[in-house]
Amino acid sequence: MTPTYSTLRLILGDQLNAQHSWFKQDTKNVLYVIAELRQETDYAPHHIQKICGFFAAMEQFATALHQAGFNVLHLTLDDTQHDADLPHLLTRLCQEYQCQQIEYQQPDEYRLAKQLRQHDFSPINTRCVDSEHFMLPFNDITQYFKKDKHVTMEHFYRKMRKRFDILIDNDQPLGGQWNYDADNRAKLKKTDLAAIPAPLLFDTDVSAITARLARHQVNTIGKLTAPFIWPVTRSQARQLLAYFCQYLLPNFGRFQDAMTANSQHSWSLYHSRLSFAMNCKMLHPQQVMQAAMDAYHHSNGLINLAQVEGFVRQILGWREYVRGVYWMNMPDYKTYNTLGAKRDLPSYFWHGQTKMNCLKHAIKQSLETAYAHHIQRLMVTGNFCLLTAIDPDQVDDWYLGIYIDAIEWVELPNTRGMTQFADHGIVATKPYSASGNYINKMSDYCSGCHYQVKEKTSENACPLNSLYWHFMVEHRERLAKNPRIGMVYRNWDKQSSDLQQATLARAKWCLTHLEQL
Repeated sequence: MTPTYSTLRLILGDQLNAQHSWFKQDTKNVLYVIAELRQETDYAPHHIQKICGFFAAMEQFATALHQAGFNVLHLTLDDTQHDADLPHLLTRLCQEYQCQQIEYQQPDEYRLAKQLRQHDFSPINTRCVDSEHFMLPFNDITQYFKKDKHVTMEHFYRKMRKRFDILIDNDQPLGGQWNYDADNRAKLKKTDLAAIPAPLLFDTDVSAITARLARHQVNTIGKLTAPFIWPVTRSQARQLLAYFCQYLLPNFGRFQDAMTANSQHSWSLYHSRLSFAMNCKMLHPQQVMQAAMDAYHHSNGLINLAQVEGFVRQILGWREYVRGVYWMNMPDYKTYNTLGAKRDLPSYFWHGQTKMNCLKHAIKQSLETAYAHHIQRLMVTGNFCLLTAIDPDQVDDWYLGIYIDAIEWVELPNTRGMTQFADHGIVATKPYSASGNYINKMSDYCSGCHYQVKEKTSENACPLNSLYWHFMVEHRERLAKNPRIGMVYRNWDKQSSDLQQATLARAKWCLTHLEQL
């Protein structure tokens, strides 16, 4: 006989928050539902590691809830293959278990929030509650953000520091300054490479999941050639956090913008790689920041303030900031294309076979690990797409699909806003465009490249050099009045007419022959 419950509570794949108040209540008449769905595997082509990560973490969370005494229904693709979408599944389950109410946590993606909010489940009642994950409650977002208005991240970050009393001493920033970014731009020298710690990797068997994906012919990208290395339980996530604080945090800030091709740990470096665990809600941002601050205070000087401030800024500043931008500006935000970019993404974004060494390393790493750190995303793949005017819809789809931590609320402002300058200046006040000089400054990629980073016009010149100037010239009317960019145009105007024409000719050749770069 099928049991009956008064309430069905939906837990989405990125809502694996064991500390939610839901689990501190008497829930004998509540059925918790965690389900794999084709609507979630198919709305974008996802990296196989991304799908495996979410599905494995969902299964582990369902098991943990069951062991804690909750009524849990964990459904795989086998169980939901005939459900057209999420509302169809919920309606079917409410009929089967005679539920009178559906409760769900505020989804972090607009499409899911709209789907659940607009569907008519009557006569079943629906109730939405806060996910209780972010530092800033969902209903407080409007206090800090306005639609289509730029909010300076640094100002927002300082407000968050004060509001939550983080790295604050008597209402002033600990150490006397708010931001130590200037101290955190070191390049990895050859002598630094041997000291890079090995990343902490896990060994989860996801063969049942990959078999399921194959059975249901789910389209995926990327590679999974070894046991699954990402955390899929709260215990593993806490281990990764502890490992970061002990071995990586002492040099995190210093090398957070650095890139290298000459270390077996070049993909992980000093980065925490906690974003997947956090975006699934296995870890709370307060928990993560507190661990880092505790490590700093007990490090006897091994960890300096610049390292921990740089880490806190990524979480309390940037992570909370892009969420506010996303929710304040959707759904219009997803359609913005300020610069009118419309070229197709080159095919090597799907296989990494390009003569540009920086791009090759960033793309191949992304395909192999479902991960790249923020500078690779912003200043390598993102900068290339910006300079070559790739359609931001295609850029969004690539970033959303290829990275294990990519959920639209965090991906969209980072790509369409930060990397592509396509959002009318809501996120960035200037485009993050750069020539090969920046890559050479922050990495050793250029020394092993087919192209010459010091050249602009020859057949072997780094494409980024001419593409950078082409981009700046093409958008001069829009950008020249920006006080942060004026010097660039003065440098361009000092160049001879012959050099200018040769540079633009090289850029136009590169744009015409993108697939051959």
